[in-house]
Amino acid sequence: MRFLVYDRLLGFGDDYWIEDDRGSKVFLVDGKALRLRDTWELKDPHGRVLVDIHQKMLALRDTMVLQRGGEPLATIRRKRLSLLRNHYRVSLADGNELDVSGKILDREFAVEYDGELLAVISRRWLTLRDTYGVDVVREDADPALLIAVAVCVIHLAEKERED
Repeated sequence: MRFLVYDRLLGFGDDYWIEDDRGSKVFLVDGKALRLRDTWELKDPHGRVLVDIHQKMLALRDTMVLQRGGEPLATIRRKRLSLLRNHYRVSLADGNELDVSGKILDREFAVEYDGELLAVISRRWLTLRDTYGVDVVREDADPALLIAVAVCVIHLAEKERED
């Protein structure tokens, strides 16, 4: 399943749609302006919040937190002892971990679980400028979670580049 994400996530308060490969609006990224921390909601087309995304306050390293229905879903941070600057770890609430690695700022990276590919994020197969694709490889994977992970990792990499 392939999704098109318009690369405007750093504009706080911006709302934008994520479309599937047929052009249907599937998810809304709802940016929350005037907050102390970076905050978004990933919603379905009917306005239901699927994933809350926010920056963790008072963390030693920049960390993003995902919640679903008010319950913890995942925590995302740059891998501590990685020789690769673009390597992130996603700690899921159930104790499992996802690895994210590649050229994050170029929008060319992958999300894996236990060495198995879950999603590929890429601009290569798109002709639209300022757009990247999230190709969810496994049918049993959670597209909303993987899109939220991609949004967070890109945000963390952009913040790190600015600092």
